[in-house]
Amino acid sequence: MSNRVVCREASHAGSWYSASGSQLNAQLEDWLSKAQSTIRPARAIIAPHAGYAYCGACAAHAYKQVDPSVTRRVFILGPSHHVPLSRCALSTAEIYKTPLYDLRIDQKVYADLWKTGLFERMSMQTDEDEHSIEMHLPYTAKAMESHKDEFSIVPVLVGALSESKEQEYGKLLSKYLADPSNLFIISSDFCHWGQRFRYTYYDESQGEIYRSIEHLDKMGMGIIEQLDPMSFTNYLKKYRNTICGRHPIGVLLNAVAELRKSGLEMNFSFLNYAQSSECRTWQDSSVSYAAGALIVH
Repeated sequence: MSNRVVCREASHAGSWYSASGSQLNAQLEDWLSKAQSTIRPARAIIAPHAGYAYCGACAAHAYKQVDPSVTRRVFILGPSHHVPLSRCALSTAEIYKTPLYDLRIDQKVYADLWKTGLFERMSMQTDEDEHSIEMHLPYTAKAMESHKDEFSIVPVLVGALSESKEQEYGKLLSKYLADPSNLFIISSDFCHWGQRFRYTYYDESQGEIYRSIEHLDKMGMGIIEQLDPMSFTNYLKKYRNTICGRHPIGVLLNAVAELRKSGLEMNFSFLNYAQSSECRTWQDSSVSYAAGALIVH
């Protein structure tokens, strides 16, 4: 029997972000130094998963709310971009590598989740192809560096869930969200606009196309801040906004709804919004990014 530890390589290092630990560290430090710590300690954050050149500055506003002194477990919920998945999937790895330091998967929580029968296993190929979880690993490592030997991660790949499945996973994960030593990272970009994304919604009353996109995104962000899963589902049905992490967001909103039933008070606030470029013509395209945090009173 081999005792070799199964590692997921940092497959997007060198393309989506720097493969140099020192360079990456300096970039993350720079972005974090420009963000305000306004609503700590976050119990959950929503942050983007694009290349750091595009969204690194935006993501810092969410990660700045993380308190490493209380966080012992980091759940990372990311959407599946490459494989059809109707449920949620767990990794086969034990270690996720980053150019900063390696992150350890919490095998006890993984065993508990696996026992529910609600999860699949993703292959290492799927795991390493997918960027939605990986793009949060260097930021997690940086935010937690002062307690780097004292925490583990729980990566969950989220499929194209039905409303009832979002509710089911929300209910299941709500007990973990209730624990102050857990942090949930919800991986999502916002509107993907342009012909290459087959989405060109435009409300002329807003002026330029990029203003229409911002108005649409901020409408959705306002609804997320209300923490009502049904309103968010209705918004998506009405506008079809191409928010790629809508299912991880839906799972979070359902987990919050479950905890609110028992009287737990929570607040979500978005802290930053950005677009990869300003669309002005039908030939243009852009992706939007938003960073926010959930606190429990």
